Amino acid sequence: MDVIVRPTPILKGEIGALSSKNYTTRYLLVAALAEGTSTIYYPAHSEDSDAMRRCIRDLGAVIEEDEEKAVITGFGKSPRDVKELNVGNAGAVLRFLMGVTALSKEVTFVNAYPESLGKRPHDDLIEALGQLGVEVEHNEGRLPITIRGGQPKGGKLTVSGEVSSQYLSALLFLTPLLAEDSEITVTGDLKSKVVIGQTLEVLEQAGITIHAADDYTFFRVPGGQSYEAKTYTVQGDYPGSAAVLAAAAVTQSDVTIRNLSEDSKQGERAIIDVLRMMEVPLTHENGNVHVQGNRTLKALEFDGDAATDAVLAMVAAAVFAEGTSRFYNVENLRYKECDRITDYLTELRKAGANVEERQAEIIVHGRPDGVEGGVEINAHYDHRVIMALTVVGLRAGQPIRIKDAHHVAKSYPQYFDHMKALGADVEWVK
Repeated sequence: MDVIVRPTPILKGEIGALSSKNYTTRYLLVAALAEGTSTIYYPAHSEDSDAMRRCIRDLGAVIEEDEEKAVITGFGKSPRDVKELNVGNAGAVLRFLMGVTALSKEVTFVNAYPESLGKRPHDDLIEALGQLGVEVEHNEGRLPITIRGGQPKGGKLTVSGEVSSQYLSALLFLTPLLAEDSEITVTGDLKSKVVIGQTLEVLEQAGITIHAADDYTFFRVPGGQSYEAKTYTVQGDYPGSAAVLAAAAVTQSDVTIRNLSEDSKQGERAIIDVLRMMEVPLTHENGNVHVQGNRTLKALEFDGDAATDAVLAMVAAAVFAEGTSRFYNVENLRYKECDRITDYLTELRKAGANVEERQAEIIVHGRPDGVEGGVEINAHYDHRVIMALTVVGLRAGQPIRIKDAHHVAKSYPQYFDHMKALGADVEWVK
């Protein structure tokens, strides 16, 4: 389905932040890898987190849920033999489970989204798993991928961090379960280091010991460990909230989002700092972010590597800022559900934005008076692109139509409901 976004000068109201997708998928995985029963309070419900639920069930976990919590009985070190797993369009779920299924005899990950996840490369993880003695059959590094494991051996291995930190996370989930100690050396410039911090945080909560160098270039992992059954509480999601906050920033607004912890380790918490640098009036106290937007924003320069999943929303706000903004160190945006630099900027130009791209940069020449709109634009099956383009539509002169906007459900199924609750003029159309 498509969404029509009409110009909306004022947003007002209060919503609760979505539960974090990144933490939910990690907690689901460590609960599945534990012997015994774990409880996760306030887990996210989205296509990505539901893909993890579906796959760990297939691998033998038992999940019982109500509105407040998920209770999971894990399969420990012995996942059930299954022929196929379908991760949908969830890249992180695929990569984490490519590691875990090294404990299985043979599993094939099917290619359910050939135009999105099916195009993304996984060579660096495939190579690292090979160093553990795992045979991987693949299509030039892409799906479908068959893992033939069963007896992976720890030891010394290297993994590139150039494309994605998810490869390293996959190894950090797997190697504690191996009989031998492991040493992991990260080569190249590790992307999204903040997200590795989230992985290590969850592993520590699950009773796993990992010795990490301060710069995350080297890890020593004792073997023979077991995940412990624990109770977890999922915090609010900054990546999804970034688009709502950007929408409040570019409109005349009085908007509050609850459940966004000030001390969260999510890198996308930087959206708060970015909006402050853009001189957006806001406060952040007791987990509540209150934005009183006045439609006036200042340009800025920002290193986006630590806040990857909020950059598109930041760019959407910068479209309406006074001056030229630059978002640099963002090349890994090219390796997501779509090329989030070229594809996103192509659609922004259609709407009337003045933007330029470099290999690892997005440059935005702000248009404080707004953009023309009046066009149909392509979301490229990407939830972050959909949310960010919605922000731009609020300040367009004419409505914009976003194709295939239902893919927002990958991470934030309630996004358009929340935007409507704040007064945004958005409408689903077929």
